[in-house]
Amino acid sequence: MSILTSKSYILQVDRLEDGRFFVYDTQTRGKSLHMEVFRYALLAWHAPSYYGTAAETGRFDEKIGIFLSPLTAAEVMGAAAMAIHADLDWVSSKTMNRMLQLSELLVQALGRGRFCPSFACWQAGGFGWRLLLSDEEESALQGLDQDEKAWISAAVTEYLSRSSEAQQAWIQLVERYPLLVMKPGDNRPFFTDETEFLTAIGWQRDQRLFRSVLQLLEPVDNEPWRLQPLLQDRDLSHFILSVGTEDDPSGSQSLLNSWNLSMTEAREAIASSVQKWLHVAPGLEDESRPGVLKEQMTDAEAWRFLEEDSLRLAETGEIVLLPSWWEEIRRLKPALKAQIKSNPADAGESLLGMNQLLRFDWKVAVGDLELTEQQFLELADQQKRLIQFKGQWIQLDPELLQQIRKAMKASERKKGLPLREALEAFLLSDQAAVDRGDKADPNDENQDRAKYQIELNQHLRTLFQQLQQTSSVELQPLPEGLHATLRPYQHYGMSWMLFLRKFGFGGCLADDMGLGKTIQFIAYLLVLHQQQRITVPSLIICPTSVLGNWQKELARFAPDLRVVVHYGPQRGKGEEAFIASIAGAHVVLTTYMHTVMDQAELGQVEWSVIGLDEAQNIKNAYTKQSSVIRKLPAVQRIALTGTPIENRLTELWSIFDFVTPGYLGGIRDFTRGFVQPIERGGKPELVEQVQKLIRPFLLRRVKKDPAVQLDLPDKNESKVYLQLTREQGALYESVVQQMLERIDRLSFMERRALIVSTLTKLKQICNHPAMYIKETGAIKWQNRSNKLMRLIEMVSELRTEEGRCLIFTQFVETGGLLQAALEQELQEQVLFLHGGVSKSRRDKLIAAFQGETSDPVRPGIFILSLKAGGTGLNLTAANHVFHFDRWWNPAVENQATDRAFRIGQTRDVQVHKFISLGTLEEQIDEMIERKQSLSEQVIGGGEGWITELSTEDLRQMFALRKEWIEK
Repeated sequence: MSILTSKSYILQVDRLEDGRFFVYDTQTRGKSLHMEVFRYALLAWHAPSYYGTAAETGRFDEKIGIFLSPLTAAEVMGAAAMAIHADLDWVSSKTMNRMLQLSELLVQALGRGRFCPSFACWQAGGFGWRLLLSDEEESALQGLDQDEKAWISAAVTEYLSRSSEAQQAWIQLVERYPLLVMKPGDNRPFFTDETEFLTAIGWQRDQRLFRSVLQLLEPVDNEPWRLQPLLQDRDLSHFILSVGTEDDPSGSQSLLNSWNLSMTEAREAIASSVQKWLHVAPGLEDESRPGVLKEQMTDAEAWRFLEEDSLRLAETGEIVLLPSWWEEIRRLKPALKAQIKSNPADAGESLLGMNQLLRFDWKVAVGDLELTEQQFLELADQQKRLIQFKGQWIQLDPELLQQIRKAMKASERKKGLPLREALEAFLLSDQAAVDRGDKADPNDENQDRAKYQIELNQHLRTLFQQLQQTSSVELQPLPEGLHATLRPYQHYGMSWMLFLRKFGFGGCLADDMGLGKTIQFIAYLLVLHQQQRITVPSLIICPTSVLGNWQKELARFAPDLRVVVHYGPQRGKGEEAFIASIAGAHVVLTTYMHTVMDQAELGQVEWSVIGLDEAQNIKNAYTKQSSVIRKLPAVQRIALTGTPIENRLTELWSIFDFVTPGYLGGIRDFTRGFVQPIERGGKPELVEQVQKLIRPFLLRRVKKDPAVQLDLPDKNESKVYLQLTREQGALYESVVQQMLERIDRLSFMERRALIVSTLTKLKQICNHPAMYIKETGAIKWQNRSNKLMRLIEMVSELRTEEGRCLIFTQFVETGGLLQAALEQELQEQVLFLHGGVSKSRRDKLIAAFQGETSDPVRPGIFILSLKAGGTGLNLTAANHVFHFDRWWNPAVENQATDRAFRIGQTRDVQVHKFISLGTLEEQIDEMIERKQSLSEQVIGGGEGWITELSTEDLRQMFALRKEWIEK
């Protein structure tokens, strides 16, 4: 049947409970009705429904038809000539005739804008619309029932929604007159009739030339507060009339005449307004005279009127005149200030570090007005919310008063203000106040919880400005015993550490890998023990892998320093033996492991300085190693690390709690206040605060910084994508399925363990199937892993060009397989460093690769396990770096790469990252690219974030895309 075929319909409309309408042809029960023809016939003229294409068809009560919205139904029934492709007739019935009649009126009223909010609906506690009909139209309808009123209201709402201009006008009206949508539970005003209602909501203009206002008058000469009703000119607001008891108050008659109003009418207008005011704010009623507005108010009543009643009245559209100072003082709450006095350090003596207590006086500031502690307490004892002091009104909030009193009492207990709090206030001065509540113990009722400002004396201000602008640090003379030439930025690093020491502060030297943190610290130690004649030894704690490197470089660059290595079975054990073993030493060198084992011995000495090399080893604040090191006593603490943040901001806290104990507060407060908001949602303002706090104590330069001027060669990174073999694909798919079958039946801890185990298995399969199968003996490695075969090809090529390479893997077993395969294929020695290699053997391997031995044959291939060789080593003989498997943490991988890309490197460094296509290696590599934020290093807890994924997310991440498996 053609859609343009003419057809006759006899239509019926049913109103549904959900407010919609259902139209159908009464000549059929649906069996012979062609719905597309019917929809086109009915709505081909109707643009809002896209000429019927958007209309919903369906079945209702065994009938087939079209569902219409309230407005569309009115338009269909009320339009004059709606159908052009069909003959439409309506069923003749009383109900249908009524609907047709109302539809016609509704469409006409909407077209002429004859509608308004319904006063009756608003009185009933809701909101609706009504039509503005003529007397003749009202008579013809003979009243509307509730369903018809609801239909009209819904149609008007839909009509407004079709026009963006009408919607915007409605939004602006609601913003200006919130009365429109005020709910029954809100502070709804009282209206006597619809005209008053429509005027109050701004729907129609008030025809009167005046309006009623309520004024609060402040006390004069110890008189009470007073309420005064007034009449105000609507256009000239400075024309105000106070309606008194006289028949013709002086000066008022001319104003009444301009309003065309008698005094009696004026008093009636005031009386009507008073009833509305008392309806909104019953507390304004005179208790002795029901229905009468009280004239005088106590201080407490005046406060309640300012804070509560005036706002309620304003919300209902009433005009309230308040004292001119109110808006200002409601914003000006008392601010507590700690005014720092002079300190011994002002005379040139050094401060004693972050916990140095500063003497200060309390002051309370309210705007430009300052009160001494005694003046403030005297005013607070009056227990008033509003009080006059030196002709100025002050707001005193009881809760804030309590907080200020607690802060004052807390200072009495502490006997002063810690220097770290004063510094924090200075660095965050654009926040205007320091909130000590975030670092408070919630169980301590006497804890200081007020916000306060700190006023520095000139000495502290100068010092803090120097800390904030570290570029102004004065360069110190280089020590004579230094057998090295420092670059300018290294000379500055040494001077910066000395500057911090002068004022009792620690610091974090966070230069990029390879910029010479070691030589800067050695030069600093020489200054201490030669120029400054410090006799107490310094302690250096480092990873075992670089202990020999420190020993050699101290001997090379500072041979005058007497160094004791506290390591191995021959070290001094027991308190007396330890003290004897370090007698006369300038520097004691030990490892993280021995620090934990010998904490009793090391804790006896207050070290001149404790230097932590690769300080990220204490990044986990909750480990015993981190806790032990933070407790060791020292005059100064210096952290050396190229990656102060590897995964989370808590790592930064742990390092800073070592160098400046207590400065960033407790770990839980720092996590709640900074870590969680930043890592969940960015919070740039919090990131900026952390940067401001740490900047004075963190010195970081990167290789490409123009100020560094290293002139290093380029570092070029590339990714090598490889397919799995069929053997690898089958094993991979099997492991994933085994995990998914079990995961939803496990407890939380069992689930995490299974995910970690599966992650390891999949990595091993991607490397080589023999690693997962645990093959022993002579492993057949050829042609079973495209990764391995491609590595051999690339290494073979670079060796023919006399290139030298580092190959990183996180699995010792994989390293052993790579060593055997490369030696077999290339017929040359391949070095392999892992955690099981002794210190002496480790030093020999490094020396051989770097060409520091007499052997004329230099190995050109060095395999390293990521944990054993990823930090602290200088391997600039290499100009290629391979990441055979991915650690999925950019910071860790960059550390490993920087074994070759550092000072001393003269050739471009090529970095190759291997990725198995179609596997979780590719998925996570893509995620890393998207998630590098927070110093481009945070992806959340190393690989631990993977264990927190849902089963469905794991399924998507681990799923093998089989199109990439080798055919």
